[in-house]
Amino acid sequence: MHRSAPRLSRILACAAVPVMLVAVGCSSDSGSDGKKNAGSSSSGTAGAKSSEPTVEAAKFTDLPDPCASIAKKTIEDLVPEAKKKGGTAGGSSDLSVRSSCSWNGLDDQGVKGSQYRWLDVGYTRFDSDQSLGSGAERATADYTKQIAKTKAAEGAEKVAAEPTAGIGEEATLVTYGLSKTDEDFAYATVVARTGNVVVTLTYNGAGYAGAKTPSSGDIVKGAQKAAKEAIAAVEKSAGAKDAPPAKGDDGDAKAEDTKKESGGAKGDS
Repeated sequence: MHRSAPRLSRILACAAVPVMLVAVGCSSDSGSDGKKNAGSSSSGTAGAKSSEPTVEAAKFTDLPDPCASIAKKTIEDLVPEAKKKGGTAGGSSDLSVRSSCSWNGLDDQGVKGSQYRWLDVGYTRFDSDQSLGSGAERATADYTKQIAKTKAAEGAEKVAAEPTAGIGEEATLVTYGLSKTDEDFAYATVVARTGNVVVTLTYNGAGYAGAKTPSSGDIVKGAQKAAKEAIAAVEKSAGAKDAPPAKGDDGDAKAEDTKKESGGAKGDS
């Protein structure tokens, strides 16, 4: 009996050792996992910040001269006897953002009456802004707004709107009739968008002193021809190169400058 007691004590002591080792091991692992989890959380937060999306840079950085955007020959054809062949520019606080020009004339045909014509072109350009969206997105919203505004013209009759192909990235033709100064006018407005620029061009006409009102078809053809030239003027001379980054995105601006400097050095060598 005296011998078995020490033996039993030794067995119990040995049996307790693995339990302690297991406990220590668990404690060590949980600490390691804690560090890993903390690291993962930290890297996840950093990744979220670095992956914040930036808006696309605006394609066009300027607008063309609106009074020079439509060919002189086109003006002669659409507005015979125009009072000012060079057009009348609209007022604007910033011509790189908003500009317009108009022409009007009365072609006196004697006893056959007279034909009156009016042509107006307006440009609006939108910059990209980190808080407001890309220039193209903002222009698209304004494009939709201008169509609705045209369709709601006061006194307009028989209003019709339809997409028209071959003018910018998207374009809509709005036609309607309007009675004023005791005459019937035929109207055609083309609202078009290319990149971050919206073009709104209106062409209308009326017959005076017994002359017939011009056909809607002729007015539509004239408006579409002039609108194509107005859009082409944007794409040709409005400065699509080296568009600046979105406002509020200074980091990208610096990165872009670095790329240009690097590229220039390589080209010179």
